[in-house]
Amino acid sequence: MPPGERIADLDAVPDDSSLLITVADRESGEEREAILVRAGDGVAAWFNYCQHWRDVNLDTGDGAVLRDGELVCKRHGATFERDSGECTFGPCEGAVLDELPVELADGGVFLDADGYEFVRVGASEDDADDDIHKSTESRIGF
Repeated sequence: MPPGERIADLDAVPDDSSLLITVADRESGEEREAILVRAGDGVAAWFNYCQHWRDVNLDTGDGAVLRDGELVCKRHGATFERDSGECTFGPCEGAVLDELPVELADGGVFLDADGYEFVRVGASEDDADDDIHKSTESRIGF
């Protein structure tokens, strides 16, 4: 039996980007965004912010950028391994994205975190996220 709430079908998680989801803290009710990304034969889930500037989302609603198989912060170019979340380049090199535990079962992705409940696929509607930078303005060139 799957461990928790079903978030999405595995097929809904793109190979070349991310799927943006919203979860809520069971204790406070605060909504938080996370991203699902393909990682090898599985899926990893990371809270949707860069470790350098935590007010900068990796996925601004149009999917996270992947370059050479790594997640890229559009704001300043830090790169993160999608399976481990480790920053391999940039000002936060060596830092690790904060994980949201998920598991695969029965062709789906399931939340495996007792402290959170699944809210929706897509961005948070919580006012607390209004200060998160969702601009695609970049300080780097690709």
